[in-house]
Amino acid sequence: MASEAKEKSGGLIETVKTIVYALLIAGIFRSLFFQPFWIPSGSMKNTLLIGDFLFVNKMTYGYSYASCPSVRIGMLGINIDAKDICGMFDGDNTRLFGSDPERGDVVVFRHPRTGSDYIKRLVGLPGDRIQMKEGLLYINGTPVKIEEAGLFEETKERQGPQGFTPRCSNDPVGLGGRCVKERLIETLPGGVSHEILNVTRTYADATNVFTVPEGHFFFMGDNRDNSTDSRVPQAAGGVGFVPLENLIGRADRIMFSSAGRSMFAFWTWRGDRFFKAIN
Repeated sequence: MASEAKEKSGGLIETVKTIVYALLIAGIFRSLFFQPFWIPSGSMKNTLLIGDFLFVNKMTYGYSYASCPSVRIGMLGINIDAKDICGMFDGDNTRLFGSDPERGDVVVFRHPRTGSDYIKRLVGLPGDRIQMKEGLLYINGTPVKIEEAGLFEETKERQGPQGFTPRCSNDPVGLGGRCVKERLIETLPGGVSHEILNVTRTYADATNVFTVPEGHFFFMGDNRDNSTDSRVPQAAGGVGFVPLENLIGRADRIMFSSAGRSMFAFWTWRGDRFFKAIN
């Protein structure tokens, strides 16, 4: 009996050790190479849709305190922030093995004030002057190239786990109705072209000139009228300028996508978005 109990105890210890090792390996992998990211909102439509699942390449820009993972599991009361693990590296706005991000990159970064993870498109580099005039982006006094690309259409329905409903140019639209937005192709200096969506005129379509400080970047969502981004200062609830050290990595490819409220609702999977490159 004693021998049998000892064997059971040893088996339990080995199981616990295996789980701990697996978690450590997963943590190291996530810290150094790739971080999973699930798109929770429509701020990057049509480039990224609610329910897109991707891995963020952390090797692209090198490493900073923001490369450490944050672990938040509400139902278990776990809330470990990246600063709790790597806070000693915060504050010098530098990166280890770093390379400069490029205009047009789709980037995941830590919000400078709240620490939440955001994903947006980089439009402004250090020293750039950024301004919105009548819904058109100006960089260093020159408007970006815009081409009409028809309409973006979707069903007015609750999307993703949080149940957000999309904004529509033809609002009011009831649930189940046809939701329409203007689709445009924007080409940034350097040649990166991507889709943007326009719903209506908002306060963020006409701004003062933002001069991007050294070591910082200016981000915007592709769904221009449904994005909290650098056009609004942090003090007013926006993102403002984002320091170099707050960049987590570049989003290169969608791995999986679900249009439903849960990733397990296989009948809502978007097969045409599996392994799709992000432009």
